[in-house]
Amino acid sequence: MNSSDIPASPEVGAWFIGARGSLATTAIVGLHAVAAGLVEPIGLTTETPALRDSAFPGLADIVVGGHDITTTPLVDRARSLAEGGMFPASLVDRVSERVAATDRNLRQVPTGLTTQQEEIDQLTADIVDFRERHGLRDVVVIDVSSTEPLPPYHPGFDDDTALTVALSTPGVRILPPSSRAAAAAVAAGAAYAAFTPSASLNLPALRERADRAGIAYAGQDGKTGETLLRTVLAPMFTARGLSVRSWAGTNLLGGGDGATLSDPEAVRSKLVSKNRGLYSLVGDDVVAPLHIDNVPDLGDVKTAWDHVSAVGFLGSRVTLQTTWSAYDSALAAPLVIDLVRALALATRAGHRGVVADLACFFKDPWGSDVHAFAEQTARFVGWARRSSDAVVAASVAAS
Repeated sequence: MNSSDIPASPEVGAWFIGARGSLATTAIVGLHAVAAGLVEPIGLTTETPALRDSAFPGLADIVVGGHDITTTPLVDRARSLAEGGMFPASLVDRVSERVAATDRNLRQVPTGLTTQQEEIDQLTADIVDFRERHGLRDVVVIDVSSTEPLPPYHPGFDDDTALTVALSTPGVRILPPSSRAAAAAVAAGAAYAAFTPSASLNLPALRERADRAGIAYAGQDGKTGETLLRTVLAPMFTARGLSVRSWAGTNLLGGGDGATLSDPEAVRSKLVSKNRGLYSLVGDDVVAPLHIDNVPDLGDVKTAWDHVSAVGFLGSRVTLQTTWSAYDSALAAPLVIDLVRALALATRAGHRGVVADLACFFKDPWGSDVHAFAEQTARFVGWARRSSDAVVAASVAAS
C-alpha cells in the first residue's frame, strides 16, 4: 500500500445500516476514492462552491463501519458492482486496501437473542466499540438498508413505557429491523439519518428517546432521481400560474431494490413518500398515478418516466414528458456522504433534535413542509454557514 493510500487519523465515523448493499458499497468506494484524490468529488453537495468552505469534516477524516445481515466481502461486492457498470473496475483495484480495512469494521446484525432489547443492546455495543477503537469524536448512523413493509401498529410505538416493556419481553417482536437500528443509534448517542422510507426513527416513542438523548437526526427517504426532478419542475408550473391536472410516473428498476419493491407491502411506503412532495407543491387534487416495476435485466440502472398535463392560458393544453435514467446507487451515494458530513457538523455546532434544514436530501423531510428543491437548497446553504460560524466561534473561545 502506497503512503498516499494510507487514511489519515479519523475524527468522524460513518456507520451504515445495510453496509454491504449496493448503496453503501458505492458510498464506501467513492469516499475512499475521493479522499485519496483518485476522482473528483462530482455529485457531492458539500463540495460545491457555495459550501466548500464550510466546517464539514474532511473526507479523509471519516472512517466507515456498519451492520449487515450478510457476510459478502466488500471488495467482492464492489467488483460485482463494477462489472455492472456502476464504476470502473480499475478504481476498485486502487482502493481495495482501504475497502478491505472498512470490511474489518463491519458487524453482522445479531440474531437468535431472547428479546429485542438484547438485540438493540448488541447493536449499540457494536457502535460504541467502533467509536472507542478509532477514538472518534462523533459517529453518524445512516440507514441505507432495503425498504421494509410498515409494521402493524403497537401501543409501544406511541408510549415509551409500553415500548420498554415490549422490548424486554421474550418472544415479543414489535420493532422492525430499521427501528431497532435507530434505537441503537440513539442509545449509542450517535447522530442518525433515515435514507429509506422504512419505519426507522419515525415512531413517536423512538423520536421521544432521540430528543431526550439530544442527538441530531434527519430523514426521510433519500431524494435522488424522479422526486428530485419533480421538486425542481413543480414550482415552475405554480410560479407561472399553470394548473397541473395530472402527473403520472413509472419507475423501472432491477437489482436488489427492484426485487424488494416488487413486494406490494414494501413498496407502499415508498409510493407515499414519493408523492407527498408533489401534492404539497401542486395541490392535493392532482391525479398522480405512480408505479414501480421490477425489471431484473436493468440491474442497478433505474429509469423513470413522467407525463405532466397542465392547463394554460385560455384553457390551452400544456404537456411535459421527462425521462430520467441513472445508476441509482451512484446518485444516492454522494448524498449519503453529504449527510454524514452535515450531521457531524450539526453535532459539533450543538444541534439537538431534528435538523429540518437538511430537507433537500429527502423526499419526505422530517420537521419541514418545504418541498421546492431550490428553496430547500438555499436553506441548507444558510444552515451550513451558520453552523460553521458557530463551530469556529466555539473553537476560538476554547483557545
